[in-house]
Amino acid sequence: MIYGIGTDICDVRRIRASLDKHGERFARKILSEAELATWRARSARWPERGVRYLATRFSAKEAFSKAIGMGMRMPMTWRLCEVGKLPSGQPVLVLHGVLREWFEGRGLSAHVTVTDETDYAASFVVVERKDSP
Repeated sequence: MIYGIGTDICDVRRIRASLDKHGERFARKILSEAELATWRARSARWPERGVRYLATRFSAKEAFSKAIGMGMRMPMTWRLCEVGKLPSGQPVLVLHGVLREWFEGRGLSAHVTVTDETDYAASFVVVERKDSP
């Protein structure tokens, strides 16, 4: 059964402006440790790819916060919600700490998709309640 859905579109230029103004401090606010390592590696090879990576993560976390119906308030925080990927490349949400406990305690699962183009990153999240056996 669907618990909630969320979608978000993010202006990549706005993310770039925040990075220009606040530097890595901005990325550290949004990204988990694993995401931060990926962002640094991508930014070192091709800075624009790093900006787009950050924009997709920002967008996915916003969409997830909408799907669970709480926005950015505890237990939802930027760093407790991570966008990982399976070996196939499919994006997945990896939750940590109190957010994970809250989410699993309600018997929820999530599906996420992300995309980006030159000026925009977009995400869509569906959260569903797992069926009871």
